[in-house]
Amino acid sequence: MRHPELYILRHGETTWNAENRMQGELNSPLTEKGLRDAARQGAILAARDLSGFVFLTSPQGRAFQTAGIALAGIADHIRTDDRLREIGVGDWSGRLRDELPVPKGKDPFMAQYEIAPNGEGFARLKQRCLDFLGCLQGPAVIVTHGITSSMIRGLVVGEKAHAVRNTHGGQGYVYHLKDGEQNLLE
Repeated sequence: MRHPELYILRHGETTWNAENRMQGELNSPLTEKGLRDAARQGAILAARDLSGFVFLTSPQGRAFQTAGIALAGIADHIRTDDRLREIGVGDWSGRLRDELPVPKGKDPFMAQYEIAPNGEGFARLKQRCLDFLGCLQGPAVIVTHGITSSMIRGLVVGEKAHAVRNTHGGQGYVYHLKDGEQNLLE
């Protein structure tokens, strides 16, 4: 399936990111670094021609705040879309990662999201992201979360989406997806 051109931003660093806590559907405020992350993303996007793009964000506070900073002076209208929210981590919301079981395997970090009790899991996240992508009518700038960004990028460009550093979302960076290719804009 061919997808429209996308720019994907992860929200800026939050206090819980800095503490290495699972956030999922909960929220914590952006740190000073997070505010700088969002401003940096705005500077990256300001150098791009975004004529004809729609601007979409997760409704969760950290993404919404990032969108407001990164897209200030760029977007006339930013819509929220619930399908862009972060993967639910159920009973592990707000817990320190160091307190949680670490599954064995290629990527224990990602595996924690799959085994979180009462969490959303990757199959449901994938379906949500496929639904979102299927509804896009044209090019878009998306402000979302690390795991949701990773899923969307994987669906659009395949496994090569995860062959770059910052594969879990890249706070302060922008992913550009076009014609089946992904570029990390710094």
